[in-house]
Amino acid sequence: QVQLVESGGGLVQAGGSLRLSCAASGRTFRNYSWFRQAPGKEREFVARIRWYELYTYYADSVKGRFTISRDNAKNTVYLQMNSLKPEDTAIYYCAANSNGGLRVVEYDYWGQGTQVTVSS
Repeated sequence: QVQLVESGGGLVQAGGSLRLSCAASGRTFRNYSWFRQAPGKEREFVARIRWYELYTYYADSVKGRFTISRDNAKNTVYLQMNSLKPEDTAIYYCAANSNGGLRVVEYDYWGQGTQVTVSS
């Protein structure tokens, strides 16, 4: 019943911006996070937000450039990505769980991912 669907990825030049969306259905969880995975690399944490509280947390690599937000009425979590770098190129995934955290194994539900490619 739980489903997370990412959208908004694409090709952008370095320094540009993209906004990713994660549409949630079925039920809501306390924590929603964005992860990303580049080819040949481990999936890594990007940002986290709580559905019922004012709380956000960011990886150092994106702090000051990315902003995670939510629209509870639309059951959607967003990731606004500014000042994009080629190193940001990856598949971006939305994930949800009750307790949060920074580890892939801690998350119960995942979307299918959306590709972000940043050219130099």
